[in-house]
Amino acid sequence: MHNEQEPDLFGDEDVAAPPQVTAPVAPPPPPELPPGLAELPDDHLPIAAFAERAYLAYAMSVVRGRALPQVEDGMKPVQRRILYTMHRMRLAPLAKPVKSARVVGDVMGKLHPHGDSSIYDASVRLAQDFSLRYPLIDGQGNFGSRDGDGAAAMRYTEMRLTPIAELLLSEIEMGTVDFVPNYDGGDEEPRLLPARLPMLLLNGSSGIAVGMATECQPHNLREVAAAAQMLIKKPAATIDEIRSVMPGPDFPGGGQIISPDSTIRDAYESGRGSIRMRARWRVEQLARGAWRIIVDELPHGVSTAKVLSEIEAVTNPQPKAGKKEISQDEKNNKALLLGVLDAARDESSDKAAVRLVLEPKTRTQEPDELMRVLLAHTSLEASVPMNFTAIGLDGRPGQKGIKALLCEWIGFRFATVERRTRHRLGQVERRIHILEGRQIAWLHIDEIIKVIRGSDEPKAELIAKFGLSELQAEDILEIRLRQLAKLEYIAIEKELTNLREERTGLIELLENRNAMTKLILKEITEDAKKYGDDRRTLIEAAASVSNIEAPVLDEPVTVILSKNGWVRTRQGHGIDPQTLTYKSGDSAFLVAEARTTWPLLLLDSMGRAYSVRIADLPGGRGDGVPITSLIELQSGARIAQALTDDPIAEYFFANSGSYGFITKLEELVSRQRAGKAFMTLEDKETVLVPTRVFGEWLAAVSGNGRLLYFPRAEMKVMARGRGMVVMGLDEKEELVAVCCPPTDAVKVIGAGRGGKEIELVVKGVALEACRGKRARKGGTLAPKVKPVGLVTP
Repeated sequence: MHNEQEPDLFGDEDVAAPPQVTAPVAPPPPPELPPGLAELPDDHLPIAAFAERAYLAYAMSVVRGRALPQVEDGMKPVQRRILYTMHRMRLAPLAKPVKSARVVGDVMGKLHPHGDSSIYDASVRLAQDFSLRYPLIDGQGNFGSRDGDGAAAMRYTEMRLTPIAELLLSEIEMGTVDFVPNYDGGDEEPRLLPARLPMLLLNGSSGIAVGMATECQPHNLREVAAAAQMLIKKPAATIDEIRSVMPGPDFPGGGQIISPDSTIRDAYESGRGSIRMRARWRVEQLARGAWRIIVDELPHGVSTAKVLSEIEAVTNPQPKAGKKEISQDEKNNKALLLGVLDAARDESSDKAAVRLVLEPKTRTQEPDELMRVLLAHTSLEASVPMNFTAIGLDGRPGQKGIKALLCEWIGFRFATVERRTRHRLGQVERRIHILEGRQIAWLHIDEIIKVIRGSDEPKAELIAKFGLSELQAEDILEIRLRQLAKLEYIAIEKELTNLREERTGLIELLENRNAMTKLILKEITEDAKKYGDDRRTLIEAAASVSNIEAPVLDEPVTVILSKNGWVRTRQGHGIDPQTLTYKSGDSAFLVAEARTTWPLLLLDSMGRAYSVRIADLPGGRGDGVPITSLIELQSGARIAQALTDDPIAEYFFANSGSYGFITKLEELVSRQRAGKAFMTLEDKETVLVPTRVFGEWLAAVSGNGRLLYFPRAEMKVMARGRGMVVMGLDEKEELVAVCCPPTDAVKVIGAGRGGKEIELVVKGVALEACRGKRARKGGTLAPKVKPVGLVTP
C-alpha cells in the first residue's frame, strides 16, 4: 500500500450590613421596547420588534416563574405551590399520607396549570433524601434511587409533609407574607413562604433559565444557623469569619471535599466556583491476608451505576465511529486498570444506601495504588459546580456571594417577624376589646337582658346605652348566657391580664430593635436544636488525581517522522537513516534518537505546541500511523517543527520575525490532543528550528548574511508567548536560523556564488567581529553567503 498518499502536513515554510426591616419590593417590569413601539398591538409590530417583545416575555417568565429560586424562602414557584397545597390539605407530618395523584391534581387545578408530570417530578425531588439535604416531603413508596431509577407512577405513591417543612409553613397564616391571585383569579397563593431559616442554603437549588443558571449547593443546618446568627450580631463579619462556622457545603450523600481552602473561600465570596469531591472508602480485611475496598460515600450527583459503567468503558473500550480499533491511550488505560482491579460490583441495599465493592488483582498491592487509578479514571473523584444565582429582595436575578445571600434572608426574616408581630398585636387588641365588652355586659347583665328582650333594635340600643362599640355589641348578642356566669368573669379577668401583658411585649418588639433581634436569635437557636444534625461531608484538602498513566520502561528508541505525517519508532539507537523506507513520494522529516519516557513535541505553523508520548507510538518496520490520529491539528495549520529530548532540557525557540525565548521542553507538553498555545506569531512569520541550549552564548543569522553572537543571559526565559527581539533586522529581512554553540565556533550552512552549497565555519577574529549584545545587527559574513541554517562544528 505504498502508493497511498497523505496530505502534506509540513509544507514549505512561508456584602454590606443586613437590610432594614421593609416589606419585599415588587419585582421590576420587563425591559421596555423603544418609544412608539411599546403601545402598538402585536399584529401591528415589525417582525423584529414582535420577536423581541415575545422573547423578553418568555425570558422573564422562565427566570422568575420557573428556573430560579427566591433568596427569601429558597423555593421555585412550583415547589412553593406544592408545599402550600399540601399545607392546605392538612398533610402534616403526623397526618395520614394521601395519594400523590391527589396532591398533583390539586396543585395543577388551583395553582399550577402546567401539566401533571412537571408537578410530580418536582414533588419527587422534594422527597428524595439523596437529592435534598433536608427533604420537605415524606414519600411513601418508590420515589426513585440515586442510580437514576425513576419514581413509581403517582397513582402508586403517597406523600405528606416532613417535620422540617414547618420551617417554611408554620407562620403562613400569621400575616407574614403577601397573597396574590392564582392564574385565573379564582384562588390565592402566597408570593413567598415565611422561611424561618435560609432554605436556599440548606437544600440548595439547581436550574437553567434564559441566559443564566443556578447551582446552589446544600449546607448543614446548624452551620447555616450559626452563620446567620453571626451576621445578625455582627453585620460587618468577613467571609473568613462566616466560614469559621460554615466551612463549606454539606451534601446529603457525604463524601469528601478535597479542594483547597482558598478555592471554597473564593466561591463563597464571588458566588461562583467549582469544588473537587472524592468518594470515601475503607479497606475490609478478608481471610488469609486478602482484602477489598468498600466505597460507602460518593461525590454529590454520582451513583454506583455510573462508576461501574465508567469502569466497564475503560476495561472494555469500543472503537469510535469510523475507527477500526481503539486508540493507544485507551489501550494504555485498559492495561493500567486491569492490572490493579479484578472485580467491581454494587452491593447497595436498604441497609447500606451505597456499598461499592472493589476487589484488587492481587493482595500484595497497596490499596492506595488501586484507588489512585480508579480516582483518575472514574467519577469517584469529580467536580461540583457552585453558582449562587437567585432572585433577590429587589426582585431581580443575580449572582450573589454567601454573605449577600445571608444578609438578604436576614432582612426578609426581620420583615417577616415584624409582620407577624403586627398581625398578632391586631388579634390581641381585638380580643382585649371584645373581653372588655363582656366585662361591661357581666356588670350590667340584668339591664342588658332587659334591653335585648324589649327592643326591636337591641344592637343600636346597647351601643347607645352602655357605650359599646359595634364589635362589642355584636359579640354580646351572640354569646350564650352561661358565658356571663361568675366563673366566666374570673376567666375573662385572667385572659385580659395575660393579653395585656402580651400586648406590652408585642409593642416592645415593634419599638425596640434589640428586643426583636434577641427574639430572632432565640428562634434560630431553637430551630437549630430541633432540626439540626451532624455534618456528613468531610472537608479535607488533598491533591487531585486528574490522571494516572501506565508505567513506561525506559528504553532507547529512534523516532521516525515523515514529511507526509507518518510516525513510528524503531528499537535502539545507531540506526542508519539510509536504511529507512517510506511510502511512495514520502521522505524523512525527523529521525531522532530518544527514550521511551520522552515526549515527541510538534510545533505547527501557527505557533501551537502538541505532544505525544513516545511510548504510545507504534514500533516495528511498518509505515506507522498518521500523526493526525494522535493530535488534533488546528484548522489551516501544518507541522512546522518536530523534536524530542529530555523534558527538562532547555531549548532556544525563535521565529523568522526575530523574536524568541528560552524554555524547558516540559512547557510544551500537554494532555490535550488539541495542544496548547506556545509561540505568538505575526502574519507570514515562520517557526525556526529549535536549538538546545548548552553554553553561555547564542548565535543568530539573518537572510542577508549577517551573524550575531550574543550572551545567553540576555535572552529571556519564559513558558510561552512572543518573546524578545533576537537580532536587529533590515526592512523585509528575516531571521533564518539560531543555535547555541558549546564552543567559540559557529558553522553557517548556505549558498555561495552561483548558488553553490557551502559550509562556513566562523571562529576566532571573524566570530569576534560578530560578537555583540542582543537585538544588535551583528557582523557581515565573509566570504558572502546566503545562509539557510546554523549548526555547531
